[in-house]
Amino acid sequence: MSTGLLILRIVAGLLLAAHGSQKLFGWFGGYGLAGSAPFFEKLGLAPGQGWALAAALVEGVGGVLLILGLLTRVAALAVIALMAVAVLQVHLANGFFWTSMGWEYPAFWGVVAFVILLRGGGPLSLDRAIGVEL
Repeated sequence: MSTGLLILRIVAGLLLAAHGSQKLFGWFGGYGLAGSAPFFEKLGLAPGQGWALAAALVEGVGGVLLILGLLTRVAALAVIALMAVAVLQVHLANGFFWTSMGWEYPAFWGVVAFVILLRGGGPLSLDRAIGVEL
């Protein structure tokens, strides 16, 4: 079971960190903060720069923390909050399926983060190594 949790943490962390780097640095075809901020403003999340930065940090830093298994539950909780905002503010009105920008994809990520929140970093984590499992 600990190997499965480690794989889940690493894959989820890598994918989330990639999304965060799109928003923060414009990597992987992203828009960076300057390009992401107007999107957040358009959604009614003002100031857009602040919301874009918050989302980028949750995904980027949170993703790295999940990979390391450091402050794992805190990172997972932040991802759950971000995905809840994404579902409610962006995707809910588009229906269920992701092909129509629906809420399926962010809900899935929220559930992944919830499982990690419940399990913590596990035995193969820095949390366990340093004796701090929040």
